[in-house]
Amino acid sequence: MADSNYKDAASLAKAISDNVSKVIVDKEEQIKLIITGILAGGHILIEDNPGTGKTMLAKAFAKSLAVEFKRVQFTPDLMPSDITGLNVFNQKESEFRLVKGPVFTNILLADEINRATPRTQSSLLEAMEEKQVTIDGQTIKLDEPFIVFATENPVETSGTYPLPEAELDRFLIKLSMGENDKETELDIIEKYIESTPVDEITSVCTSADIMEKRQEIKKVFVHESVRGYMVDIVLATRKSSKLNLGVSTRGTLALVRCCQAYAAISGRSYVEPDDVKKLAPYVLGHRILSFGAAGDFGRNGNIISEIVEGVEVPVEDWKA
Repeated sequence: MADSNYKDAASLAKAISDNVSKVIVDKEEQIKLIITGILAGGHILIEDNPGTGKTMLAKAFAKSLAVEFKRVQFTPDLMPSDITGLNVFNQKESEFRLVKGPVFTNILLADEINRATPRTQSSLLEAMEEKQVTIDGQTIKLDEPFIVFATENPVETSGTYPLPEAELDRFLIKLSMGENDKETELDIIEKYIESTPVDEITSVCTSADIMEKRQEIKKVFVHESVRGYMVDIVLATRKSSKLNLGVSTRGTLALVRCCQAYAAISGRSYVEPDDVKKLAPYVLGHRILSFGAAGDFGRNGNIISEIVEGVEVPVEDWKA
């Protein structure tokens, strides 16, 4: 049974991080970013080449939380109803009965999401934004927390479809696994040579823990000057000559919430400008369109970092 005795978001984040690190080697930064996204109430998109541990990372998080978990392998022949469910006629009872799809869960792993057609991908839009699903005119609320962990291969990989902008905008954070050095690869061999660690870990927190900390995080103080700093960054993306589409208002709110969560799991009750600098590429990088580099997450992240460097940093006391 999961231990629910967490005094603050930082202790909860450490418990989850330590548990996931039993499976995923030398990815502390990525783990902290995902915890930030979960506690901020959003969805996570992980992009990288096949075989880099994306799915294993998502599974490790799912097992760390004592919640319902379902996985869908996205393929070109996957239909929207395969995700949301459909009404099926029961001949014995002479009536239609709803057969719920895998979206009715707490954590949905959408594995290789960009291998499904845009039509199928769009079936998640309502669920991700409004935490509900409409089937044949009937709207059904999803249980909280509802978190989509999606993995995708780079757009140049064979058999992939680009994710629509509207769908990308619904992911709170997008990140990649990053390259491993020799020492890390050797550590992975050592960890996996005789066992599969993800099968051995157990949950360390409950859905109630997650929902409680989400409410606490909303109270993390964001100074007026820091709020202005975030808005200046967003407005700069809309004016940048390198972009034909800047960050939306949804992106502004996402940055605020992520910074609050990041500050909380870092043990602070207030947001610093450094939090904004750290998170901006991961929260805003997938929400922009750059000229001649559609879908190039790495380049988009660099553009965001350049824009952030060009915005004046506030010097007021952010703790007030």
